[in-house]
Amino acid sequence: MTLHPQEQWIIPEQTVAVARASFPKGNVYMLMHEELGQLYTDKDFIELYPNCGKLARSPAFLALVTLMQFSEGLTDRQAADSVRARIDWKYALGLELTDEGFDHTILNEWRDRLVKKEVESILLDKILARFKEKKLLKGRGIQRTDSTQILGAIRVLNRLELVGETLRHALNDLSIHAPNWLCSVVQEDWFDRYSYRLDSYRLPKDESERSRLALTIGADGHHLLGDIYEGERPLIYVNCQA
Repeated sequence: MTLHPQEQWIIPEQTVAVARASFPKGNVYMLMHEELGQLYTDKDFIELYPNCGKLARSPAFLALVTLMQFSEGLTDRQAADSVRARIDWKYALGLELTDEGFDHTILNEWRDRLVKKEVESILLDKILARFKEKKLLKGRGIQRTDSTQILGAIRVLNRLELVGETLRHALNDLSIHAPNWLCSVVQEDWFDRYSYRLDSYRLPKDESERSRLALTIGADGHHLLGDIYEGERPLIYVNCQA
């Protein structure tokens, strides 16, 4: 991918009008943009991209999405849906109301690019510099900047979503190909846990709660596999090509 840097983005008039009508007293992301301006520019990340190749999505745009995603504890899929659906996000990101957004996998590719080039610190360095300009931080003392915490927290959420969705998909397949057998082994609380996509609600923000959910899903998966396999011979066969 290659990059054609853009100096700044301008919020479309219709987006401004609808956002202000929807949030007459303001909104955290609207206030962030109005008080701090554009936090990142594409030139901040120009070293991440080669001189030729497919045109890349604005890294300044993706950096801001990453911060907003972290602040709300969203998975990549949820963050991409927020870009498409939420007026306050479109305002902060300078998007038309009709903007269709992007595929959620772009966020994972973006984080990998940051990590491989070892420039994660840009995410918080730029914010701290702006805070100091606005006198929101004192000049003395040491400000700790650890962008890896942001990237790491997002990565954990996405892995948790992936594991949960894998088990949900397996249960759905079994309900089609071996419904009677599944009814005999399924746990009562599984219906609440796996009836809907894991990305249809907010995953836990608290680290201990996320760990408990991961262990619960893991235990459910082991329980299911234990019932499917007895010794070395599977009790049932699922037609994966159906």
